[in-house]
Amino acid sequence: MPPGRGARGSVPHPANMDAMTHTNDRFDSRVLDLTTGSREVVHDLTSECAAYLREVADGRDGLLNVFTPHATCGIALIETGAGSDDDLLAALRDLLPPDDRWQHRHGAPGHGRDHVLPALVPPHATLPVLSGRLALGTWQSVCVVDTNGDNPHRQVRLTFLG
Repeated sequence: MPPGRGARGSVPHPANMDAMTHTNDRFDSRVLDLTTGSREVVHDLTSECAAYLREVADGRDGLLNVFTPHATCGIALIETGAGSDDDLLAALRDLLPPDDRWQHRHGAPGHGRDHVLPALVPPHATLPVLSGRLALGTWQSVCVVDTNGDNPHRQVRLTFLG
């Protein structure tokens, strides 16, 4: 019988799984409170993500999950500060015009588009962490994309597994 297997190849009972558990595995989670304001915005979270990892990752490899529990905003990896963030907002206005065409009609005129946004800019991203640092490309930033000016307060949950 192979090591770590019980009768008939079954997986050991959880009480006997100590040998299968990595002692360096760690899970940590924290919520950030953001004020995104009353206008469309691409809000850069990269420095907050880096500070969080300095505190909890302890130089380890792992994954950082970034999640926003809102129906009208998303998480994107995008270059910021060179116009790409404004280009993204302009593209979203073209794809999701803020007018009355939307079936979802509560809130300000055109608010239905904000509820479609997470299908294009999902409310989450999972990113590699190497030696306790985000493994981003040269021009990549972690951002909240928020087109809903009716809700200026957002939360983002950062979770490290490593």
